[in-house]
Amino acid sequence: MKQFMAVFISSDSDEKRKKWDALDENSKQARENEGKTAWMKWAMKNSSAIVDQGAPLGKTKRVNEQGTSDIKNKLTAYTVVRAESHEAAVKLFLDHPHFTIFPGDSVEIMECLPMPKL
Repeated sequence: MKQFMAVFISSDSDEKRKKWDALDENSKQARENEGKTAWMKWAMKNSSAIVDQGAPLGKTKRVNEQGTSDIKNKLTAYTVVRAESHEAAVKLFLDHPHFTIFPGDSVEIMECLPMPKL
């Protein structure tokens, strides 16, 4: 079995986010509760494939030859799963609550490749 990292992508400026931000507090709380419940159901359904449930991601700092800087990107969370193929890993995330209930854009799934030998 191969391992795949799934990164959850969101944007502060897209239409889904604007609609989410426009919700009143009661409606937003109800959607958050619905989303959390759906996410937990997804995790339970796919528990045998989940290697690392992951976590939400915080603020980002970039390090390069010029030093360090605060940056913003669209990465919001990650999960690591195990699957027979890339296609099988992708199928785990079809209709995920990240973008069906929450205002997330997408989930991007990439294979975790073995480290090259020296």
